[in-house]
Amino acid sequence: QVQLVESGGGLVQAGGSLRLSCAASGRTFNSYKIGWFRQAPGKEREFVSAIRWHTGNTLYADSVKGRFTISRDNAKNTVYLQMVSLKPEDTAVYYCAASPNFLLSRSSDRYDSWGQGTQVTVSS
Repeated sequence: QVQLVESGGGLVQAGGSLRLSCAASGRTFNSYKIGWFRQAPGKEREFVSAIRWHTGNTLYADSVKGRFTISRDNAKNTVYLQMVSLKPEDTAVYYCAASPNFLLSRSSDRYDSWGQGTQVTVSS
């Protein structure tokens, strides 16, 4: 059974940085994709970024392109989301998600396993 545990959220001022971590266990993830999604209060969950574990290919939402970087550490079975130049509109609960289908996707329906989320709050 896949388990995903996010960490690294917190309160930061606008323009600041945070690095989120998603520790994955329960499988060999070489054929997986891992995605980051976020959900702000009163809004639908939205795609942020995804990475194909084996190749490192990445996908980003337009709203975060150039500010967020997704990466993975094979030895630690961990995916990171480095976030810089944070804006108040980045405030949300951030979730990581996994799927054994390696094709990158922006749709939450294409992911099978989810973490519990970590809160990111950006103050103005």
